Formats: sequence, structure tokens, C-alpha cells
Amino acid sequence: MANRINHETRRLIVNLLCEGNSIRSTSRITGKHKNTVEKVIFDFGNAARNFLDDRLRGMRLEHLEVDEMWTFVAKKQARLTVEEKATRHDIGDVYLWTAIDQDTKLIASHLLGKRSADNARRLMKDLASRLNLPKPHQSDAHAYSAGGYVPTVQVSTDGFAGYPEAVDMAFGPYVKYGQLIKNYRNASMKYDPSEMVDTDRRGIKNIAEGQEYSICTSHIERHNLTVRTFMKRFTRLSLGFSKKLECLEAAVGMFLAYYNFVWRTRHADKSGKAGSLRPTAAMMAGVTPRLWSIKDLYDEVIYYG
Repeated sequence: MANRINHETRRLIVNLLCEGNSIRSTSRITGKHKNTVEKVIFDFGNAARNFLDDRLRGMRLEHLEVDEMWTFVAKKQARLTVEEKATRHDIGDVYLWTAIDQDTKLIASHLLGKRSADNARRLMKDLASRLNLPKPHQSDAHAYSAGGYVPTVQVSTDGFAGYPEAVDMAFGPYVKYGQLIKNYRNASMKYDPSEMVDTDRRGIKNIAEGQEYSICTSHIERHNLTVRTFMKRFTRLSLGFSKKLECLEAAVGMFLAYYNFVWRTRHADKSGKAGSLRPTAAMMAGVTPRLWSIKDLYDEVIYYG
């Protein structure tokens, strides 16, 4: 008979992992084998991905910030052979693409893959499908009133060349889109932080002159720090990395489900002290009407397994 652990132990493992414990640390705390912990990540993480795909639909979000975050699978890109670079998409450098809502801090969509124009299009198409955008007929003339397209969401990204086409294809005329490009000095230094000298805000679509100040990627970059802090697979110059892309996808799905439905961010405090706790991102975005505990999330997610 298979040695199956009970739901209480599984829930504890998920909680420990989402709070930043490593696999081996979780194994020592719970007394369960490392392979058992990895199996929980794989099963729960894939169920969490299905859960997020089902629940994050029909949302009204005002300003989405999009960015990519580097990690690697199995080995770094420089270690790949010529054949592997040509045929393997699941090893080497991999990027976590995320889209955060500026107001609610909800991660509305995410994707794991290479930093390519194709993945930019995939992310934007998925993101647009989750929003409550107007139907084409709603922009037509009605009752002797002139028709027209009214942008309903703003998107801000960095200067990656694949974004403008992807945003235009996914959102059409219903988006305000701008890029924020940061210019650095001594950017070639390997380990020391580069010095940012200025920023260039470029309104690409439906952003009038004088409105460029609204283009922002600060919130998604701060969320990248949260991911790197609690998921060691994304921490640079460390021993943590994924050996398989499907394992990385499961771990990311598990953490982002926890972040959206259980994690509570804080209000900004101008005095420098920690502000008061906000509701969860899912509550702020109207996805759920109440606060969730890790038990609530676990009980919901397991039905998607």
C-alpha cells in the first residue's frame, strides 16, 4: 500500500514552502522525505495553476505593470551546447513573466519561458482574456450617438522590443500603453549594482502628451523582490534552482496562488514605518469577498488537482 501523508501534513508543507522555507528545511521540520516534499509541490502547484486559470476571469483592472524575471533550469544558458540551444526550450535561461495590477497588487497573469516576442504575445493574449474588455459592437454608433473606442486599461512595461506588437494584438484600441526605459552607468559591472542615471517614459499608444508620468513599473519590480525573497529558485548567486521546467512551473503556481489569495500587502506609510495591512489582492480585485487562510486556499485548490 502506498504511504500517503494526510491533508494536514500536506497543508503544513505548502505553508512552510510559501513562507520561504527550502525543500530540505521543510523536510527537516515535518520529518518527511525530500522526495515527498517535492511531490507535494508538483501536485499542489499544478492544481494551483488550474485554480488560478479558472478563478482569475472577468476582472476590471485599471493599470497593469508587466516585467520579466530571470532564473535558469538545469544549467545556465552559457553551459548549453549548440544543439541544446537550437532544440531545447525547457533548459537554460528561463524568465518568469508577470503582470501586476498597480492598485490591488493582484498578479493577474504569469508565464514561464524564454524572453522572446512569442512569449510576450502569449502573456498579453492571456492577460487580455482575463479582463472585462468591451465587445467590438459596443464601440459602434448607437441611437444617433457617435461611436468610438474608449481605453479601459493601462499597461506599462520596460523597453523590450516584443511588447508593443503584443499589446496592440491583444488589447487593440482599448488600451493605454507606455514603456519606461531606465538608463544605467557602469552597466557592464558583473556583481556590483549599476548606477541608474535617468529614465525615459515613452507613450506608445493612447497616452497624451503630458500624461507620460503615469507610466510606471515600480510595483512589479518590488514584487520581483518578493518572489526572489520567498522562492530561492529565483535568487541570484545561490544554490537554489530547478532541474525541470515543470517543477519550476508547479512551484511558481503554488506561490502565486498563495500570494493572490492569502498574502496581505501593507498600505504605504510616508513616515517610513510599516503601514497597516490591506486585504488580500484577490479581495481588492473583487475575486473573493473574504479573507482566506492557508487552509481555505488548500481546500479550494485540491479540487483542481
